[in-house]
Amino acid sequence: MKLQSYINGHWVEGKDDGVTVYNAVNGATIGQVSSSGIDFGDAVAYARQTGGPALRQLTFHERANRLKALAKHLMEKKEEFYRISAWTGATRGDSWIDIEGGIATLFTYSGLVRRELPNETFLVEDDAQRLSAEGSFIGRHILVPREGVAVHINAFNFPCWGMLEKVAPSLAAGMPVIVKPATASCYLAEAMVKEIIASKIFPEGAIQLICGSTGDLLDRLDEQDVVTFTGSAATGQTLRTHPNIVRHSIPFTMEADSLNCSILGAGVEPGSAEFDLYIKEVAREMTVKAGQKCTAIRRAIVPRQRTEAVSEALSARLAKTVLGDPAVEGVRMGPLVGRDQMADVWRKLDQLQQGSELVHGGQQNFDVRGGDAGKGAYFPATLLYCDRPLETETPHAVEPFGPVSTLMAYDDIEQAIAIARMGRGSLVGSLVTADNLEARKVVLGSAAYHGRLLVLNGDCAKESTGHGSPLPTLVHGGPGRAGGGEELGGLRAVKHYMQRTAIQGHPTTLTAITSEFNPGSEQIRKDVHPFRKYFEDLEIGETLISHRRTVTEADIVNFGCISGDHFYAHFDEMAAKDSLFGKRVAHGYFVISAAAGMFVEPSPGPVLANYGMENLRFVEPVGIGDTIQVRLTCKRKIRKDRRPEEQHSTGVVVWDVEVTNQEGTPVAIYDILTLVERREK
Repeated sequence: MKLQSYINGHWVEGKDDGVTVYNAVNGATIGQVSSSGIDFGDAVAYARQTGGPALRQLTFHERANRLKALAKHLMEKKEEFYRISAWTGATRGDSWIDIEGGIATLFTYSGLVRRELPNETFLVEDDAQRLSAEGSFIGRHILVPREGVAVHINAFNFPCWGMLEKVAPSLAAGMPVIVKPATASCYLAEAMVKEIIASKIFPEGAIQLICGSTGDLLDRLDEQDVVTFTGSAATGQTLRTHPNIVRHSIPFTMEADSLNCSILGAGVEPGSAEFDLYIKEVAREMTVKAGQKCTAIRRAIVPRQRTEAVSEALSARLAKTVLGDPAVEGVRMGPLVGRDQMADVWRKLDQLQQGSELVHGGQQNFDVRGGDAGKGAYFPATLLYCDRPLETETPHAVEPFGPVSTLMAYDDIEQAIAIARMGRGSLVGSLVTADNLEARKVVLGSAAYHGRLLVLNGDCAKESTGHGSPLPTLVHGGPGRAGGGEELGGLRAVKHYMQRTAIQGHPTTLTAITSEFNPGSEQIRKDVHPFRKYFEDLEIGETLISHRRTVTEADIVNFGCISGDHFYAHFDEMAAKDSLFGKRVAHGYFVISAAAGMFVEPSPGPVLANYGMENLRFVEPVGIGDTIQVRLTCKRKIRKDRRPEEQHSTGVVVWDVEVTNQEGTPVAIYDILTLVERREK
């Protein structure tokens, strides 16, 4: 069987036999992988000319809804993915991380984008910057989708999750993708992409797949494109310095395998909850996916007086981890992805033994349940011990990408931090301790060398996602050896596929460009109260100037009685004179409550509810006898998708509110959000 690539809207096979891939469990042939004959220039052009324009016509919310629909579709097909995933040597639990964890990333980005981004094709970022004395010249930042293709080169260990974690923010941003999975497990990525294409949820050209070599693909890219890479540091550095990537300053994000560490706190005693958590976490990270995780714990840093207890407890736990065919009952760890990978781990283990001693495993003769050790890619869980980790470089430089970890002794917590930093950049580090002061010291002492830090104790263990689980809303990446890049991280990842541009001009011009009211922009005055208008009828910049209201002592007393707020500045004449106000002042919340009464149109209408308040600032105090007035301006409109259970089609209107005193000086500024009915039924 020849595995296929999806290029230019068609499934195609390579013109030669290419590379043969094998079942990791029994060595059976799965198929041949080749991309020979593919015109990568055509693939890039197809993404740019077909996929890109179609995606950019969709709003953020429309793209997000398609991510959700795709996630639901893939969940319905998950059992087929599980069946194929077993060929990689993954247990059901291993595959769950890859398959359902990857699909969950689609759900997460769908929700995140719909909550945090406008229902627009572009994003306005930050507040307006005043660039002139009179305010007639201002600046804003906008983000628009890059008009190229995102090339995602992925590692073999997570063919589904590794692909979807990059695809989700790319498509959400409006950028088409070309996915290149690692050859050893590309058959699982191929199966998932076939379902993605068959679903027809995303437009043609949005997703293409290369099974096999990338050929001259990188030579075909330009300044509008993006490349992301997950895999070995050596390969990543080679790609990063590709002449065409350097020539065009093409953004290149690298997430490389690293020598992640886990530290056992200095005061943790054997038998405590934290000690047991540490043993469980290290053993799990050694054996999940047979240790083939970029986040796996390679260095277990423990107090010198605890090394024997940790060694015994870990060895006992690892001894209970049955190695074999994941389809056989009782098997807890499967083989590596292939025999080439197995041979590489044996080589790395030999290197590690130059400065460390074997504690558990590491022998060529070991038991395999239900599998063929001679044909499969099995490797035993192996633990080493390094007594002087500050004096040897090997365990901080050599990474066996399999179920191998090295115990390292430290004498005090400062030394533990120094050992952790010797990894020269890691994706993740963890600390197991119940001592919060120790946690602070370790985090602040080692954060510069890690992309993520987990502090684990008995209080959070029940709900903790663990050392090795990157989450879509948090950054996944790390400095130095880890590649220096960032993946995921919530909206940061979406913005990575967009171009940030500063725009400058008159406030009214920038309002027209951004569809968002800017300070100093033209205010549109109409005869009809804006709260009497449907969502579609409101114009950006439409403004209401309220009547005036003079604040009295009775207002302050009554509001204090209603709210229970009897702060001295409102009620104590003598203390108020000595305060920074110099007089009795009205409650800030009275001012905005009074403002609401001044701009609200009370009769029933299209405004259904107050949706919230943002960015509230009390600028100047309001005293007895001061007169306030309100300016209410339509700042931004966000169309909401109607859910089946909702009675009305609605949108959120963001209003810019400014309360001024009798001198025209602002006393309070804020945004309010209202839920407004749309005419659409």
